[in-house]
Amino acid sequence: MMKTVLAHCSILLLPVMLLALASPAQTIKRLDTKHVSESELTTYIRQLMDTAKVTGLGIAVFNNNKPVYSKTFGYANLPDKKRLTPNAYLYGASFSKAVFAYLVMQLVGEGILNLDKPLVQYLPRPLLSYTFPGKLKDYRDLQADKRYEKITARMCLSHTTGFPNFRWFEPDKKLRIKFKPGSRVSYSGEGMYLLQVVIQEITHTDLETLAQQRVFNPLKMFNTSYKWQPAFEDELVVGHDADGNTIDFPRRTDANAAGSMVTTLDDYIRFYTALLQGKGLKPVQWKEMTSPQIRIRSIKQFGPLSWKDSTLNDNIELAYGLGFGIIQTPYGRGFFKEGNDRGWGHYSIAFPEKKTAIVIMTNSDNGESIFRDLLAYAIGDIYTPWYWENYIPWNEKQAKR
Repeated sequence: MMKTVLAHCSILLLPVMLLALASPAQTIKRLDTKHVSESELTTYIRQLMDTAKVTGLGIAVFNNNKPVYSKTFGYANLPDKKRLTPNAYLYGASFSKAVFAYLVMQLVGEGILNLDKPLVQYLPRPLLSYTFPGKLKDYRDLQADKRYEKITARMCLSHTTGFPNFRWFEPDKKLRIKFKPGSRVSYSGEGMYLLQVVIQEITHTDLETLAQQRVFNPLKMFNTSYKWQPAFEDELVVGHDADGNTIDFPRRTDANAAGSMVTTLDDYIRFYTALLQGKGLKPVQWKEMTSPQIRIRSIKQFGPLSWKDSTLNDNIELAYGLGFGIIQTPYGRGFFKEGNDRGWGHYSIAFPEKKTAIVIMTNSDNGESIFRDLLAYAIGDIYTPWYWENYIPWNEKQAKR
């Protein structure tokens, strides 16, 4: 297995052999037991960012399920030369889904929600009668396809509903079920939003209030919200395209479990620390959330190759859990979550058996191009499915130009 995994990965920008020279007393311990000092990692990040033209980056590395290194680099706004800080407001993108999954699993642990009960059975009236603000509108497009009546919370969290990511990506902008629910993985924000609608009905509470009550306030994440707040304006971080031009911040006034969260690096570190330590969840729910539910066999996560299967990721047994992707490695399983939008690229992965993890947040379209090398150098993660995620390394992109 090891030979196959190594063949799947690429060589680091800087030789890993240098890490063998680091003293065991250094701060950061990697999966492979080698150590890297704070200064070495800081220097490496700056070199990567400069080479790949990454505008801004926030990072946290965890040992023993606690943050041992956290730092911000670069700019919150490049044209204004405004530096990125740990308390500046970042667009969370699909990190929103990680928080939502954590919240949902609390409800499961309390017996409020059953993962395998069809969601329509929780609703006091037919799903097709629900309307709501924003781009999602309603569910009337599903009238002729009764398969929606089989969709469960487990399917929503494991991205197996059959829904597209979002209906506005469809040629006719209509919501449809593309395959038998539960039969394969296809990443879907629509599935998360359906679950949000049901959760709000079950609890008689909107998502923002639920998140504040169950996650943000208990974890002292006082600078995080699923809804745009005017207070965010003063310390706002903007996205940047590949050339460093700014991209408007998505000021979303409707809470959306799939991707409306605004947070800071410091706040997200608080959440991720709680997640790693299983705080707020019963052990059985934490284990189920971060364990495989269904194998992923697609070549890519998105695009035409997401519908073509292969054995490319069989060596890491790529799968989806409940809100998180799952891989198997010589260091035990890893669970990961990404976040992406125009001008933004985030990634996190944890290895619970080693109690080692990392969170990376960038406000640059170039950010994902350094993930492969940064993960390998900082924590020894050479197993993240970067090709499946389309995290094409900066040097491969440059070679094609």
